[in-house]
Amino acid sequence: MPAPTSSVLIVGGGAFGLSSALELRRRGHGVTVLDPGPLPHPDAASTDISKVVRLDYGSDELYTRLAEDSIALWKQWSEEFGEAVYHETGVLYLSRKPLTPASFEHKSLQVLATRGHATQRLDSASLAEHFPAWTAEHYPEGYYNPQGGWSPSGRVVTLLAQQAEREGVSLVPGAAFAKLIESDGRVTGVQTRKGDRYHADVVVLAAGAWTAQLLPELSEYMWPVAQPVMHFMPEHPDALRPPAFPVWTADVEQTGWYGFPAQADGTVKVANHGPGWAMDPSGERRMPAGTEERFRAFFAESLKSVASAPKTYERLCFYCDTADGDFWIDYHPQRWGLLISTGGSGHAFKFTPMLGPVTADVLEGQSSDYTRRFAWRDAQLSKEASRYAPRK
Repeated sequence: MPAPTSSVLIVGGGAFGLSSALELRRRGHGVTVLDPGPLPHPDAASTDISKVVRLDYGSDELYTRLAEDSIALWKQWSEEFGEAVYHETGVLYLSRKPLTPASFEHKSLQVLATRGHATQRLDSASLAEHFPAWTAEHYPEGYYNPQGGWSPSGRVVTLLAQQAEREGVSLVPGAAFAKLIESDGRVTGVQTRKGDRYHADVVVLAAGAWTAQLLPELSEYMWPVAQPVMHFMPEHPDALRPPAFPVWTADVEQTGWYGFPAQADGTVKVANHGPGWAMDPSGERRMPAGTEERFRAFFAESLKSVASAPKTYERLCFYCDTADGDFWIDYHPQRWGLLISTGGSGHAFKFTPMLGPVTADVLEGQSSDYTRRFAWRDAQLSKEASRYAPRK
């Protein structure tokens, strides 16, 4: 394993890359971050007004633990950065059918209970009473978890970059990856498209949706998928703010719908976490036809106060999907000196405070439940099958 004061070159200045840069610098490593820039990069998955922070992960207790660890650090970061980077609104989980033991929501409730988290069970009547924006008759069951909320993701990337630079990380925007530099079977650095060469003891590839594009051999394990995000400006945004309107999911395992309370300016962000579309993250980012109509059909049925609200913004959020939905944080088995830290699969940002520590542990050879879970594994699921696999 590298010495405690090794040099580390990180390719990618998003959530994985900057969290890792800050943690590695605090552990004594010399760190340089290369990114096409600017930071935050406008096309990065994290560059948005908000991302969900939640504890609820069905029966997957490891992610619930990771979320607990992350929320504790989100609160520390709010103090450290001098502004709120985590807003604890709670998270509302709605189901179109009564909860069964096989459902995501029921499994989540079981894990939360065993870990001592209090939740509020809901039926249509209590939903209408406490969360009146919803068409309650469509959701016979659900629950509210007072822990969880959202983080201002684009702002967090800015703050991480500033803090990392203050602590001695060298940030190099405008440095687009061209190829790895290798010698005697070992990765020793990176050459940029401008021809600049950077050397380090370890190279960390944290390029998100571009990972398989930069290293095509990884396309067997991960690939980019685009998902729709839209912002709306309702006429009465005060009715769409906590506590009556927290972060929410609406039968998410079946429909993919989730969203956020109104921002200070009234903006309501809604997104879909579904099969998505296979697209080139470096190509033209055009929303597929009919997408807004899908959003408005959902609003007309479930969230009528947004049904006719003007759309003010739309974007395609590019995931770096893995076949099993788990992150991919490990050394490359054939290219010593190269560490992969990516595979967000649409649910990584909430763990940003822990992505750095996990990546740093892998770099330093420290083992944990997290490093073992996210270790290199065989590509057991095909790309096609993964599109229909349940998402975390």
